[in-house]
Formats: sequence, C-alpha cells, structure tokens
Amino acid sequence: MSAAPDRFTTLAAGSRYEPDKIKGSRFIACVAPAATPDEAASFVQSVREDFSDARHVCFAWRLGAAGDETRSNDDGEPSGSAGRPILMQIEGHEVSNVVAAVVRYFGGVKLGVGGLMRAYGGAAGQALDRAELLQVEVEVGLRCVHPYGDSGAVQGVLAAWGLTAQDEEYGEAVSFSVYVGIRAAAAFETALRDATAARARSEPIKEA
Repeated sequence: MSAAPDRFTTLAAGSRYEPDKIKGSRFIACVAPAATPDEAASFVQSVREDFSDARHVCFAWRLGAAGDETRSNDDGEPSGSAGRPILMQIEGHEVSNVVAAVVRYFGGVKLGVGGLMRAYGGAAGQALDRAELLQVEVEVGLRCVHPYGDSGAVQGVLAAWGLTAQDEEYGEAVSFSVYVGIRAAAAFETALRDATAARARSEPIKEA
C-alpha cells in the first residue's frame, strides 16, 4: 500500500473555455476547485442554470488528496462518451478536488461515440491546460490538551511552528485544535511533549 500523499495539486480558481465548433456543435468546458461532493454538485448545478438552454451538461469530478473519490455523468449522451473522457482528462492532468462540466449545444450533426469522446475530453483538457494550478499541503487535525501552567510553553511551540490554536476550551485543563502538515504531525507532537515534560497530550481529530 502506497503512503498517503502529503500534498496534491488542484485549481486556484474556476474558469471556462470554448474551443472551435465541431460540425456545428458548441462545447463549453467549465472547471473549478471543489473539496466535497456537495460543492462539486453545486458547481454542476450552477453551470446548468447558466446554460439552461443547452442540450447536455456532462460532468466529472475527482476528490481527495489521493484522488480516489470520482464520479462521472453522460447526461443523456451515449454511455461512456462524455463523463468518462472528462474524468480521464482530470486524472491525466494529475489534479484533485476538481470538477469539470462540459456544456454541449447540438449543431445538427451526430458525432458518434468516438467523436463525442474526443470533443468532451478535448474541451475539458483544454480548459484544464489553461487553468491556474495550486499546490495544497495535506493537513491533519490534532486535539491538544495541557495544564494551565504549561500555557506559555505551548504558545511558544505554536509560535515556533507558525500554527494557530482553534476552538479553545478552558475547563480543568486547556484544550484546543490545531492543523499541521501530515508529514510534520509526529514531529510537532514530539515538540509539544518535550516542551511540557510530557504533560501536554494530543490525538488526531476524528472526522464526523
């Protein structure tokens, strides 16, 4: 089993691109960053609303640091002729947390499955070629707890690492959340323990 990636590439912002018509049909590719299925679906819906008179809005998305959550949809085009070629372009560009929707205005001439695959995939690929990319570091959330007397030492560690405590709670002890690069998490936890003679403890935040 391969190690989890410590960073991945996504899009810095959404963009659109329309290549030349193919036998009268227009293909308009819309691409955007999306971190969750809901965000991706919302983007596709916004494209449908922007191009409400279009015959097809086919789409695909790839989510997660490892890009292992995918979906594609042909929206009435022949099976495998639209959504899958779009997804292959996302995978081929090695980007994740990305959604791509390609709008088609039918030009009166059928393109065949092969022609559709080239048209949908080509439009998505050209849009991705022109998109601004962004490197994202994968982070892990830690819930940290320490005695009040160690507050100064803990603040010193956070400052040294350039981190900010979040969701602080003050009860019998101080607790807070912090997010650190996944490859650096173990070293941060060691620094926290060393600075407090092991009085501070931390554990990964479990996702809901």
